[in-house]
Amino acid sequence: MKGKKQKEPVGFNPAEIFAALELLEKERGIPQSFMMDKIIQALTTAYKRDHDGVENVIVDVDEAHHTLKMFVQKNVVAEEDYVDPANEILVDEAKHISARYNVGDVINLPVDNVEFGRIAAGNGKQVIIQGLREAERGMVYDEFNSKQHEILTGVVTRIDPRNGNVSLRIGTGSESTEALLMAGEQVPGEELTEGMHVKVYVVEVRRSTRGPQVLISRTHPGLVKRLFELEVPEIYDGTVEVRSIAREAGSRTKMAVWSNDENVDPIGACVGPKGQRVAAIVEELRGEKIDIIKWSEDPAQFIAAALAPADVVDVWMADEGKACRCVVPDDQLSLAIGKEGQNARLAARLTGYKIDIKPQSYRDPEEEPAGAEEPAATENSADAAQDVSEAPETADTVEE
Repeated sequence: MKGKKQKEPVGFNPAEIFAALELLEKERGIPQSFMMDKIIQALTTAYKRDHDGVENVIVDVDEAHHTLKMFVQKNVVAEEDYVDPANEILVDEAKHISARYNVGDVINLPVDNVEFGRIAAGNGKQVIIQGLREAERGMVYDEFNSKQHEILTGVVTRIDPRNGNVSLRIGTGSESTEALLMAGEQVPGEELTEGMHVKVYVVEVRRSTRGPQVLISRTHPGLVKRLFELEVPEIYDGTVEVRSIAREAGSRTKMAVWSNDENVDPIGACVGPKGQRVAAIVEELRGEKIDIIKWSEDPAQFIAAALAPADVVDVWMADEGKACRCVVPDDQLSLAIGKEGQNARLAARLTGYKIDIKPQSYRDPEEEPAGAEEPAATENSADAAQDVSEAPETADTVEE
């Protein structure tokens, strides 16, 4: 029976490796130095695996002449000290190579071209593929990491019927990636379908073994700010500033704005001619109501404005702590509190103050401001205070 014919070692052409790396750099922007480092690492690891005990392996890269050579470093030792053939060479053998070698020198012994070619051919392709994936993941991470706290448009690719999570493809070309819009980050009541284009807010980008993980949201208050930057030139150029935002996604948002130019009305700039600017944002948010108020350095004025659309008769600030009492007309008490306390809750989160709302008929001129002994209150006013008591601790912040 004839034995199987052994294959000759596969040929190795360094020029092809350099040509491939140049092409990768040109088409995908992956630096040649990055890929070459991966190839060198793989070649040295493969040689050490095949030659037990070898410690020092060098791959010499000549970019000018497109050549690769591999050497094993060995220490020149005397015969009585010769104990490690893998990493040591006798001084007599070293002198056969060159008379200048003496005990204590380090000699670079070239690896046979056939063996080097076999190692390179066996590992080169795999290393290039792995290095390519790693480089692309790094480029995708860098691309999206620079877009944290920005808006991106994604295409819905899959909806998980088990938990409601939605997969989106964001970015374009080789720098695109899959992002997961968790059910908790979706606007309540909003229906997404495959193929739909939606705007999402990039909360964070993390590294992972499977590539960059992009955390996105449709409920983050930063989404509202970025949408206004897209629609309102005065916000984009810094003339009008968004000072704070409180949002209950899908229902209502309160946003406080301020102008650096006394000739520019911050609210009017956000609303736009015939309400076109704010209308475009409301449409993008699927009908979510947006209250735009003017920010003020005076906390009392700011809090009174935050309770819009209710009129505030008076605001008493507490002597200590961030708390206040707001007095409203009797017929606007329910308006100030809002449905299920939403208006008062959002106002508290917007301003960072605990707000106690009182009807005007229960106002006592001799009563101490909020923070003193708690006066009698109606059932509605007590509920309002309870609804917003924790609000300052959970106030929304808008990332720059």
